[in-house]
Amino acid sequence: MTDQSYIQDAERRARQYLETVRQRRVYPDDDALAALSRFDEALPDVGRDGAETVALLDEAGSPATVASNGPNYYGFVIGGTLPEVLAVERLTSAWDQCASSFTNSPVAHKLEKVAARWLLDVLELPTESAVTFGTTATSCGIACISAARRTILARQGWDFDDKGLAGAPPVRVVVSDTIHVTLLKILRVLGFGLDTIVKAPVDQFGRVDPDRLPSLDDRTILCLQAGEVNTGEFDPFERIIPQAKAAGAWVHVDGAFGLWARTSGELRHLVDGIEQADSWTVDGHKWLNTPYDGAMGICRDAEALGTAMNSAAAYSIASADSQMNLGVEFSRRARGIAIWAALRSLGRDGLEEMFERHCRQARTIAKALTEAGVTVLNRVVLNQVVFRLDTDDATWELPEHAAATGGIWFGPTAWQGRPACRISVANWQSNDETTQAAVAVLTEAIASLRSGSASGNLTSAEAKVASE
Repeated sequence: MTDQSYIQDAERRARQYLETVRQRRVYPDDDALAALSRFDEALPDVGRDGAETVALLDEAGSPATVASNGPNYYGFVIGGTLPEVLAVERLTSAWDQCASSFTNSPVAHKLEKVAARWLLDVLELPTESAVTFGTTATSCGIACISAARRTILARQGWDFDDKGLAGAPPVRVVVSDTIHVTLLKILRVLGFGLDTIVKAPVDQFGRVDPDRLPSLDDRTILCLQAGEVNTGEFDPFERIIPQAKAAGAWVHVDGAFGLWARTSGELRHLVDGIEQADSWTVDGHKWLNTPYDGAMGICRDAEALGTAMNSAAAYSIASADSQMNLGVEFSRRARGIAIWAALRSLGRDGLEEMFERHCRQARTIAKALTEAGVTVLNRVVLNQVVFRLDTDDATWELPEHAAATGGIWFGPTAWQGRPACRISVANWQSNDETTQAAVAVLTEAIASLRSGSASGNLTSAEAKVASE
């Protein structure tokens, strides 16, 4: 076979996978997992045939995938990839561009600039902001928080670039008590000791309580949330951000999936006032249904982000708005093209319809769970449903019990110190039919678990929560 034949064969197998994704088990069975042992080979002394490699990957690999790009997956706020975006990804993979600057790829530079402009437009964020297209909200958050710290220190007369942190004025970080673990990782990687981070008290819904907000000043970075990871709740931005700005603090918003509420008339009130912040992060690979490895960091002060992330070199001089000067990565793929394709394919109406549909379906699932005697723990203001069964052990066992059917996957979580289950509706293919199918699988799994087990012993579940 020629190299072109390898590509054609892989494309044929990929199409077959996509055509059957709705019929696949959402989580692989034991036989599929056992077949992964076929990959346990010694490194060949002589290169193997490409056709054989593609076949092995499909035959042993495809059955062991999680069908997270299908409508029966409800875990981790993972959507699938829109077909238009998947097609664009095929072409851009063939281009094989290093999208660091205009010099390396004029087309990537252009499309990512357009994607950035559209993003600010649809999210109604300051048009002067800089946008970095990074791998995740974690990498984008590193860029934004780095810019925040550097700016705060500069206001105190400290040259961070030359002097570093040794002897620098202290920078204080205030976060929500329900902070997402990735933001803690960002702060730890950037050298903020976890013992020095101040946690703001939250209300019963997991939102920062404005009346108990810790003191803020001009050496503070305040991190808020648009879409708490379990409940989907939003911090009250309209009350908190003006307080922070009056004190001179930098406000960063972790909006990994919740920031997309800005695109919806029905959900827009949840994020009123968020435009007053200084920086924001949002994922494409969650609710926008673009491929993984696609997120955005947005910084109101473009110069602050550009100077914090600048990576100009004698052999590679690029404009200030080049992606190599806005994010963590230097050599990078043009991940912003997928964002451009998704925004262009959906348009304003499509974005609004998809997000509102998912929220409506989440409410449908919550209603069915309540009718089945399950305790729903959140208000379902977005696309998240958090619930608990009769006992903690039963709650912890349910996701695995349901996954064994092959018809659904969702994950366990912990809420207020006890086990819970979390369902996230985020796939572009989700519709009323798939929602009703999910309800049927869920209620049957719950009934089966109740009839066969539900001991009152909480020891194992408590141990699971303690290990989180």
